[in-house]
Formats: sequence, C-alpha cells, structure tokens
Amino acid sequence: MAKKNNDDSQELLLAIYDSILEKKGEDILILNIGKIPNSVTNYFVICHGNSDVHVNTIAQFVEHNIRKTLKEKAWKKEGYENSEWILLDYVNVVVHIFQKHSRDFYRLEELWADAEQIELKISTNSKQS
Repeated sequence: MAKKNNDDSQELLLAIYDSILEKKGEDILILNIGKIPNSVTNYFVICHGNSDVHVNTIAQFVEHNIRKTLKEKAWKKEGYENSEWILLDYVNVVVHIFQKHSRDFYRLEELWADAEQIELKISTNSKQS
C-alpha cells in the first residue's frame, strides 16, 4: 500500500495523540521519517505504558477512537499477544506502544535519530486531569 500525502496525516496524528493522552500514555514522541530515504511511512508515533494491561488499553483505544472519529482501520497490527510492543500501522502513520523496559531496550528514537521531531499542541478534545 502506498504512502499518503503528508497533509492527510495531520488529522490522523492529532487523533492518535489525543487517544494516547486520554489513556495516559507516557512520553509521546512523533517522528517525521517521511523525508528519510527509503522510509516505509511518513510518521512514527512512539509512547509507552506502565504494564501489559496499560499498553493493551492504549492500543485498543487508539484503534477504537480512529475507527469512530476518522472511519479508518489499522492496515496491520501486531503485538497484542504479549503487549510488550504493540504496533498499529495506518500506512502513513505507524504507532508504537511499548512497555517502558521494551522501549528502553529497542530505542527506536535513537535508530531514527535523523528524523525531525514533531511537537503537537494538546487538542481541545483531550481530557485534562
């Protein structure tokens, strides 16, 4: 499946970000990898949860919220079996939801250090606590 235009990604990125925030995902990082040669997607969204249940809850809520608000389904998803690292592939945005120790081990941020980090402002849809 071909990557979509970067402009098509903004609404999806915001909805994913809001969904992760709502379920208290930690240390959310968005990397623009679309400008890196041979990248397989435009953006990575990386975060972590505190347990397998927390990681699973974040992933399920992202899927539910994206389906409900944007009518999009993940093209591929992996990792629900043990919830150490769940990957949700929306073609132009790939979401990585880790347990903290797995995120520290794989260090995707360092592997993609050439990528531009994207700062998103908290949407008005996010619940403040």
